[in-house]
Amino acid sequence: MDDKTLMENLLLTTKGVCDLYLHGCIEASNESVKQTFNTALDKSLKMQKDIYAKMEANGWYPKENAEQQQINKTKTKFQAQ
Repeated sequence: MDDKTLMENLLLTTKGVCDLYLHGCIEASNESVKQTFNTALDKSLKMQKDIYAKMEANGWYPKENAEQQQINKTKTKFQAQ
């Protein structure tokens, strides 16, 4: 397995973990459990950000800039709602 594939798998796994922790925060029955999930979510989001940054630095996750016209169109759509 090459480094790019390994990093992609790490990123996908980390995103899945973030999703689970988010649902744990939402569904927690008491504040202590909610805080535990929230702490785990914060750490996982940082990990996801770090993995993404390393992938981007290696050219494995290039970002595309949105056109200003598309940004304005989307902004207008949601302001109307």
